[in-house]
Amino acid sequence: MNTMNRNKNNTNSSKLNSVFYAQTYHPIQAGSIDGTDILPHDNAVYRALLCSSAGLYDPFGDPNVIGEDPYCTLFVGHLSQFTTEDTLRKAMSKYGTVKNLRLVRHIVTGASQGYAFVEFESEREMQRAYEKAHHSVIDDSEIIVDYNRQQLMPGWIPRRLGGGLGGKKESGQLRFGGRERPFRAPLRPIPLDDLKRLGIPPPPEGHYMSRFEVPSPPRKKRTSVDRDREERHRKSYERRRSSSRDHIYEETKEGYGSKKRSNYSHEHERRSSSRNYEYDERDSHKHDRSSTSTSTSIGYDHHHHRSDKRRSRSGDREHRSHKRHRHNE
Repeated sequence: MNTMNRNKNNTNSSKLNSVFYAQTYHPIQAGSIDGTDILPHDNAVYRALLCSSAGLYDPFGDPNVIGEDPYCTLFVGHLSQFTTEDTLRKAMSKYGTVKNLRLVRHIVTGASQGYAFVEFESEREMQRAYEKAHHSVIDDSEIIVDYNRQQLMPGWIPRRLGGGLGGKKESGQLRFGGRERPFRAPLRPIPLDDLKRLGIPPPPEGHYMSRFEVPSPPRKKRTSVDRDREERHRKSYERRRSSSRDHIYEETKEGYGSKKRSNYSHEHERRSSSRNYEYDERDSHKHDRSSTSTSTSIGYDHHHHRSDKRRSRSGDREHRSHKRHRHNE
């Protein structure tokens, strides 16, 4: 019994630390922290509920999204007001080939509204950017990345009509169920009958996730034509990357070879000049030695000549004294 209670408590505690995400959009549910509210708690939710009930919003009626593939398009929010199309394209190109980019601007002033839509060449590249670009920094601003809920989330109502996801705490219009702020696990029983009566989809029981897991965006049903197209695009992308790496390698190799040749020639010149200097020193030393020997021989001959003169003079003196001695006798 104690084991069952312990397992139940562990399940409840793990459930309380888990979150879940909305698959379809409903304004009252999006305005609830755990997705169990049955009444609108602010005027914006009430306005979004009216738009949803009357069908006043057409998610495919925006003429600016013509030609965009929603399965290859990302929503990028929290952009800096200084971020331009070129800056955003350069930042998003790290994850794949950007096919189309639309930075939403004010219709009158032309100022950036702080969000954009980026379309990639393939769904694979969009998935890569969806996983890695979230909470990255562009122009000192931490951005958020989400899939194109406007066209892929059933029942979507934009923020300008009271719906949307996210929001700021100061305005009191928080929205839940999205990637940035998912639903929390309910702390009280879910009134399923009331939700069904009001047409609110119930929270997905049994589909709780850790808040550290990345929710998967909707995927397009692939046909053989789509698979072939993606495979061709993947191969061409890999070829481009391979050729770019080869080009960088060749440039690096060429630069290293020229540097090596330059170092070799410099070393050769240094050794040649050193050898020439040694030869000059050796020749000068030899010349000094020869000059020294010459001067020594000259000095030796001079000294020998002087000695001979002394000997001849002493011999003359002895001869004169001998003659003088014989004359006296």
